Amino acid sequence: MSKDDDAGAPGSNRDTHYAKLRRAHRDAKRESRGLPPVQPRSKRDLPARKGSLYSGRVAPDTIYLYGLHTVRAALDNPARRITAMKATRNALMRLEIGEDADLPYPLELVSPQQIDQLLGDDAVHQGVLLEAAPLTARPLTALGDTRLVVVLDQVTDPHNVGAIMRSAVAFGAGALITTQRHSPQESGVLAKSASGALEMIDHIEVRNLAAAIDEIKAQGFTTIGLDSEGPEPIEAGLSGDRIALVLGAEGKGLRQKTRETVDILTRLDMPGAIKSLNVSNATAIALYAARQHLSKS
Repeated sequence: MSKDDDAGAPGSNRDTHYAKLRRAHRDAKRESRGLPPVQPRSKRDLPARKGSLYSGRVAPDTIYLYGLHTVRAALDNPARRITAMKATRNALMRLEIGEDADLPYPLELVSPQQIDQLLGDDAVHQGVLLEAAPLTARPLTALGDTRLVVVLDQVTDPHNVGAIMRSAVAFGAGALITTQRHSPQESGVLAKSASGALEMIDHIEVRNLAAAIDEIKAQGFTTIGLDSEGPEPIEAGLSGDRIALVLGAEGKGLRQKTRETVDILTRLDMPGAIKSLNVSNATAIALYAARQHLSKS
């Protein structure tokens, strides 16, 4: 291997400050286009294959969805506008779509390697890729008669937000509310992590979270913030027949203004040595507790 072969490799002599910045910029661009971050496994893999979707320009009104559960849910969602589909024969069979199906968008039969070349090395696409338009944003007034919603205070990781969507759908929540800034946009990474739930729950983005919480209160919700230092356990804080669970990012938690705006701060009691959980795991536990409360009210 020449001295230049591992240029920019993490831990190498040439892993300069600027190389780190370039990698961060590269992964940010991939995330904005709905593509997974490059996760090289060894120096021989650097630089990882970018694929044409990474290197080319992607229209701002286009996202790429991949994976069998994600694509099946998108196909079943009448609100999702699909513009093209690429799939292997095996994926079509698993999706129960015939090769000669009369679809309202182009269908191209491809090999798994062709999708690899589009998405990069690390996307678990399972042989299917959709080109689609993002879902139309829903207003906060669209909560309807749902009794349970989840509110996220600047949770930025699309994997966490996707996992939270999945739990929210599983426990019957009617909406996921996030901030327009410091929250992930709709993307292939988010959709894959949600495993189809992106198509099954209203995702509402708000400009001002504190004002949104006040509006949620006006709609009859008890707003319950989750905080490791909350004065009482969540079981004791649950009240009313409409619940909004409010959770913050890992590390910094809820912002001070959010803490001051919610009706009550609660905690998850954990008797073990570890006193904090990944935000998606904490949300799942809080959703279970809230659903138990609502089933009795």
